Amino acid sequence: MFSILVLLTIFIASSNAEEKKKVYLIDISGDIDLGLAPYVQRVINEAEESKASAVILKVNTFGGRVDAATQIRDAIINSKVLTIAFIDKRAISAGALISIAAKKIVMSPGSTIGATTVVDQSGTKATEKYQSYMRSEMRSTAERNGRRPDIAEAMVDERIVIKDFPELDDSTKLLTLTTEEALKVGYCDFVASNLQEVLSHFNLKDAEVVSSEINWAEKVVSFLHNPIISGILIMLGILGLLTEIKTPGWGLAGTIGLISLALFFGAGYILQLANVWEILVFIVGFVLLIIEIFFIPGFGFLGILGIIMMIGAIFFGLIGDFPIISENEISNALIQLAASLVASIVFLFILWRFLPGTPIWGRLILATSENQKEGFVSNPDLSFLVGKRGKALSLLRPAGIAIIEGKRYDVVSEGEFIQKDEEVEVTEVIGSKIIVKRLG
Repeated sequence: MFSILVLLTIFIASSNAEEKKKVYLIDISGDIDLGLAPYVQRVINEAEESKASAVILKVNTFGGRVDAATQIRDAIINSKVLTIAFIDKRAISAGALISIAAKKIVMSPGSTIGATTVVDQSGTKATEKYQSYMRSEMRSTAERNGRRPDIAEAMVDERIVIKDFPELDDSTKLLTLTTEEALKVGYCDFVASNLQEVLSHFNLKDAEVVSSEINWAEKVVSFLHNPIISGILIMLGILGLLTEIKTPGWGLAGTIGLISLALFFGAGYILQLANVWEILVFIVGFVLLIIEIFFIPGFGFLGILGIIMMIGAIFFGLIGDFPIISENEISNALIQLAASLVASIVFLFILWRFLPGTPIWGRLILATSENQKEGFVSNPDLSFLVGKRGKALSLLRPAGIAIIEGKRYDVVSEGEFIQKDEEVEVTEVIGSKIIVKRLG
């Protein structure tokens, strides 16, 4: 009997442990940037895998990048777990798009949501193309969650008025809702002063709250995306490739350059700035450059084409994958790429101009030369064959084999075809190249 009671107690305890609810908390504060999107997606994935009861997004932001906000919006909408946006103080611009993507919206007293017009880096209102895109994003997001689309559009376009709410009927101002106004128009489900009140409202008072922060990998990716850091990576990449073009074979500079560009494209791919095709174009360009360096003497068409493809891939990687591209973004990408290219050339010139006189260069480069007088030769001296006669062992068209003084030599005629067994005479020797002519 005692054993049965013990087993029953263990069963009940394990059942309660299994039924314990779990809530994941995501912090959406500060500027909305591309480094935030992978973090949100990761936490939502973890919540789905652990069969969490809800994901709460604690929002307090003035906005940020539109492309980052749309990525976060997509992750929230596609979530299989209940999503709750808890607006604690403000959800302005990109923050409003993220908030209305959630199934439920909770606001603290005195909070605001709205003012979603797209502006550029200087704060100037962006073109109508951008505004039209943002209106459609806001409208479709509101419709997805059963909210009034005209309210969402009015946050982007001041021309849209809300006639059934006189206090909001103003065609000269963008719509920004207070907590009380949001309650009236259905953009706030209820008011809560803190997280505990939010949890209690959704019967999650005893749930385990999992606060997940941005991990080191996401911080590294965000760090690499910084315009200054990405510019340095591009500069190192270009500098390494230019160094390999100027020197024979493949060395440390090329390896550093390749790693730098791999970091640039890797971070861009994770942040959805670089497409697969851009990476493939870069790889093809790199392969063409390798072929030119290792297998084709000199530097010609394949090398130039490879460099163009690689620089083009870097340029499109800087622009990103946003559906709408402005002239400002193109000019910024061109300026960053041009600055990196110029800095690379200047740095390479400084290295070639001043480094050879330093002790470091002396330890890296052989200072003494190896010349023929000291017994060093790259090819055997065949100058003694000039004037010697022999016989064509094969058809010379114009290259072939000849027997001269009983030895076989690879020879080339002066341009004419010489038949097998015809007599020939050596007219010139250039390095290892033996030039012959037909006798008679």
